[in-house]
Amino acid sequence: MNIRQQGAAVRPPTRGTERSATRRAELISIGRKLFADTSYDALSMDDIARQAHVAKGLIYYYFQSKRGYYLAIIQDSVAGLVKHAASGLDLPAVDRVHRTVDSYLRYAEHHQAAYRTIVSGGVGFDTEVHAIRDGVREAIVATIAEGAYGRRDIAPLARMGLLAWVCSVEGATLDWIDRPELSRDTMRELLVRTLGGALRAIEEMDPAHPAPTPARRDA
Repeated sequence: MNIRQQGAAVRPPTRGTERSATRRAELISIGRKLFADTSYDALSMDDIARQAHVAKGLIYYYFQSKRGYYLAIIQDSVAGLVKHAASGLDLPAVDRVHRTVDSYLRYAEHHQAAYRTIVSGGVGFDTEVHAIRDGVREAIVATIAEGAYGRRDIAPLARMGLLAWVCSVEGATLDWIDRPELSRDTMRELLVRTLGGALRAIEEMDPAHPAPTPARRDA
């Protein structure tokens, strides 16, 4: 490799590439708000372009289609939610559970449009969108399992018990961001205590998955 080739190999991304990434991120941010307020089927590409104040061809350039645009919005939102909820790996197991619930609520509170997009979709029955949402659920279940049991590989009954709790959290959190009558601290404590109930129920049905000490009534 000559000097010119070596320089090309280590050259940072061009300014045009950076602008392109920034523009794509801006379009995703706009799309979150559009699809949070209006159903997928009710928005045409012309509607999206008009409300985003861009040429329709620009959206096709970055996302190829309306569906591609919508899925990019979902995937970007999912990455943010999972990153927030799974933070705090350096904490003790019990503290990590509290951190996970608090981070989940913080994300929903500060990114309401994105959260609604992840949880409620907006396109009716769409297997690909549902698969993305299900991936989020499994990531949260794995994070809680690691905090409660010290491992992610758990038995089917324990997984189902935690999944049922996560699904209930989704519905409660949607209602909370629509009607924020409880503080985030109160909401977090409520969800952590209901998690304790789920963990005790799991232990009763499968003693191989004992509830951690803080979840026990005699703790």
